[in-house]
Amino acid sequence: MSQSSSSSFKALTLAEEQIADLDLQLLKRKLRVTETPCNTKALVGDRELKAFCSNDYLGLANHPVITEALAEGARRYGVGSGASHLISGHSIAHELLEKQLAAFQAAHIPNARALFFSTGYLANLTAITGLARLAPRGNVSIYSAKLNHASLIDGVRLASAQTNASVTLFDHTQPELLLKDLQKDTKALKLIVTDAVFSMDGDLAPVKKLLAIAEQCDALLMVDDAHGFGVLGKQGHGVLEQEQICSDRIIYIGTLGKAAGVSGAFICAENTFIEWLIQKGRPYIYSTATPPAIAHALLQSLKIIESEEGAKRRTHLNQLISIWRSEMKFSSWEKVLSCTPIQPIILGSNANALMAAKLLDEEGYWIPAIRPPTVPIGSSRLRITFSANHSEEDLLALVRTLQSIEQRVIEKAH
Repeated sequence: MSQSSSSSFKALTLAEEQIADLDLQLLKRKLRVTETPCNTKALVGDRELKAFCSNDYLGLANHPVITEALAEGARRYGVGSGASHLISGHSIAHELLEKQLAAFQAAHIPNARALFFSTGYLANLTAITGLARLAPRGNVSIYSAKLNHASLIDGVRLASAQTNASVTLFDHTQPELLLKDLQKDTKALKLIVTDAVFSMDGDLAPVKKLLAIAEQCDALLMVDDAHGFGVLGKQGHGVLEQEQICSDRIIYIGTLGKAAGVSGAFICAENTFIEWLIQKGRPYIYSTATPPAIAHALLQSLKIIESEEGAKRRTHLNQLISIWRSEMKFSSWEKVLSCTPIQPIILGSNANALMAAKLLDEEGYWIPAIRPPTVPIGSSRLRITFSANHSEEDLLALVRTLQSIEQRVIEKAH
């Protein structure tokens, strides 16, 4: 007989205690419910807030052409795929999308082929754990950038547990130290893993230098371009286009729920690596395929990214970044220099970051406080992000608001 719902047991008590402890440390997170499509304004409860917090960099998440493509895809293919890709869930919509994604990177990865996933998390888990199985157990080394996204960190940890791979963390701002480590490495497989754009700082990895190291030391280079795909490069193809890189050593990850405005992610690599991941990538093999309607909508998104409209959106986005860099000045807060739509302001303590977010909310802005473990202890921040749908007037108003509340946060902190 089950006990009443009001009774407690050990696991429940532990959970309650741990949540209470997070609250005391100002680390408890809360969900906010939006009632409107993703855009520069959001209805939260009964209030309309100016949103500078989404990753919808090109402003495509509510684009009418893509919205209609999703509806058309549902009418054509239904709302579910019914199975994993290797059973019966691989639709012609998935196939067409993968071919187009490979075409985006064809100039940068010889014999390129792409594999579509429902999330970037799954793509990263698949790539890292699958590639780590190329060499015998215990004969794999993984070099992971210290500030990598959680999905890369978890992929590395899982690969290490599964294959006994050695793991070394490196500072992406000091690639010469990575080179020294790799020069001493005699393992059969060496994999360098990095974000292209670091999501909490907005700075770029030195991808060209990392590739040169990979070539010199016979390693693979995995680049997660989650925040660069659609934004970087003349055609929006991402960091490889921007840096004019071409190599069959690169395992490229792109996200389709940020600048592309829809959902999902992909791995693009030389065909043989993709074929291996189809055979041995467990998260891919054992996941139900994404609804084909999503893939159909993404085909329209890719067309916009490459089009004149996409180019205009990137130009406007870069104008906003330029205005921010010239106009946003603080007396004590630390502004991180970034050439991307991610523009953090470091406030240090959890209390200061939460206070600033609260004051912004009172002024009608939605900019959440980012705290550990997402960022290192002592570097809590406001993570401000721009969309091509923001106007210059929107940005200048935000600048004035931030400058007005800085002193209020400092005074309250003391």
